[in-house]
Amino acid sequence: MSGTGSGAGVTIGSCDVLVAGGGPAGCAAALALVRAGADVVIVAPVATADWQVGESCAPAARPLLERLGLLDRVALDGHAPCYGIQAAWGGNGPMEVSQVFGPYGEGWHLDRARFDAAILEAARAEGVCRHVGRVRTARRLPDHWQFTTGDGSVLQAGYLVDATGRSARLARRLGAAVIRSDHLIAVAGQLGPPRTEAGAGAAEPDRTSLVESTRWGWWYTAPLPGGGRVVMAMTDTDLLTGLHLLNPGVWWAQAQRAGHIQDRISDWEGPPQRLRVLAAGSARTSPAAGPGWAAVGDAATATDPLAARGIITALATGLAAARAILADRAGDTGALPAYARRITAVHAEYLHAKATQYRREQRWDTPFWDRRH
Repeated sequence: MSGTGSGAGVTIGSCDVLVAGGGPAGCAAALALVRAGADVVIVAPVATADWQVGESCAPAARPLLERLGLLDRVALDGHAPCYGIQAAWGGNGPMEVSQVFGPYGEGWHLDRARFDAAILEAARAEGVCRHVGRVRTARRLPDHWQFTTGDGSVLQAGYLVDATGRSARLARRLGAAVIRSDHLIAVAGQLGPPRTEAGAGAAEPDRTSLVESTRWGWWYTAPLPGGGRVVMAMTDTDLLTGLHLLNPGVWWAQAQRAGHIQDRISDWEGPPQRLRVLAAGSARTSPAAGPGWAAVGDAATATDPLAARGIITALATGLAAARAILADRAGDTGALPAYARRITAVHAEYLHAKATQYRREQRWDTPFWDRRH
């Protein structure tokens, strides 16, 4: 990055591409671009959460990580293996979908904060510059973008990558619309290592994720590296108040009523000290790209956690957006519109698969399920 200063309100640098957001999608785009010779700056705040939701990484991420040169780093970074998913869905007994015998082998249960930090550090090691903060304004000039950040700094770039997550904050400022299909919300808790000590005859910890449907939505749980566990209740925003799921005691009592979830958390004394509320609905940004910009990850297409494809989508869209930007720089004016059309098509395919999965649960005539049938 070249620049003329670092004071507030002074242009401190210019680059080929500015990436707003330092998660997997933004870092994947930055890595692909810098390796193609582009000068790239990531503008992202310092991570403040002590834990992050989004801990499952499906086996299909392996070839994407390999393409980014990150597969060995992730495999050796202390994340726990994930052998598959169990689902108590449409019936009482859990069905298991094994990943071990698929084309890519096992996935991972991630320490998500460590995973994100490792990808960001890999991007910086390749030459991507990091500016700590958030993009506050974006203004399109005849041949470049001009950005201001929260600290008053000014940056110029030829292209913008919006990796701001589900808010698609910058894409919306440029005139794009976020089209939401539902209002699913997650109320998540993290359980630390179980209080019971593992004895000589103790069973091996489970290495599968579990989903279990209920009258008002569904539960999800997965083990975390280090012996902890994430547990999430999924329902619709307008149902949340009546269910009182924001009360940790009620949340914990409801978890105990879900038989298979209760089995997974039987070694823990709850409830968790605090709960985190997260948007989890399906949405796409239209368009997902325009002259000089592209949205990636959740800022382009946000999916239901049931699909377990968040990290795959982040990496895949980051790589695809980088290809489109490089093609546009080389004179292919149709590359960015083609990327936007591809996002629309992929999201439509996802919505069809999601509807099929939800229709498999027909036991309850309740608002949550009626909306999905």
